[in-house]
Amino acid sequence: MINNFSKEISKEILKEIKTLKIEDENYPSLLKAISKPPTPLYIKGELIKNEPCFAIVGARRCSDYGKEIAFSIAKNLVQSGIIIVSGMARGIDSFAHQGAIEGGGRTIAVLGTGIDEKSIYPKENIGLSRKIVAKGGCLISEYPVGTRGLRQNFPERNRIIAGLSLGVLVVEAKIKSGALITARLSKIQGRKIFAVPGSIHLLNSKGPHFLIKNGAKLVESADDILKELNFKKIKKEKGNIKGENADQDLILKSLAQGGLRIDDIIKKTKLSAQIVSANLALMEIEEKVKNLGANVFVLKNRP
Repeated sequence: MINNFSKEISKEILKEIKTLKIEDENYPSLLKAISKPPTPLYIKGELIKNEPCFAIVGARRCSDYGKEIAFSIAKNLVQSGIIIVSGMARGIDSFAHQGAIEGGGRTIAVLGTGIDEKSIYPKENIGLSRKIVAKGGCLISEYPVGTRGLRQNFPERNRIIAGLSLGVLVVEAKIKSGALITARLSKIQGRKIFAVPGSIHLLNSKGPHFLIKNGAKLVESADDILKELNFKKIKKEKGNIKGENADQDLILKSLAQGGLRIDDIIKKTKLSAQIVSANLALMEIEEKVKNLGANVFVLKNRP
């Protein structure tokens, strides 16, 4: 007798999930060239052959700085026609996918589980997975529908992230981490390696600094990546965002150098918590600022 879970999976396979074999015409050429190409690939959404992809990966437990960097670089890269690839893990991966969506572009999530919602891990990213597909991107995996998250699957899927991409950017990562595995695989596959420097006092800076010492391109903005990949540089928006009142101007000025938690905005502006909260809510509606989650705010159109 087929249980309800099996029925749900069967319906999802028929309606939403496609398979792609290595001999199929639409199989990505870059991925086919790696030493162990996955076959078949299970796909939900739109995977376009030979589109220009770029990976952004990093720590699950990341800083506010890391969140903003992953978000803003992904957002800027998609505006130059690049598709962002990541693993939809907590932290840097999630913010890279969100930045791509915010920038109006497409993003690909490579999973270490089946791509059905019963299997997706972490569960809090089911909403993000739906948004990725709805905005024209896709979820892909070499694991069949119904495959739950096994520890060994996640390092294994990193070769697919690397294999799809022209290069990989590591934002924050420890030396022993999945992000460094992805970077190593990218190097083996002949792809370009990029890294964002961080504080010398943080463990999550050790990975990027190791990569930079060993030849990775140091990244301060999306333009550094675009130049290396021979893509046209993004056009910076002219002029500063202005508030509707003096309090909003103070808040916007405090965010000019990067994202801040609401408590830090209060400290910098010396405004009351009530005034800051009320103005942030208004400016979020007006699309001048964005809440990245956990009350970390950034300028919406910061280049």
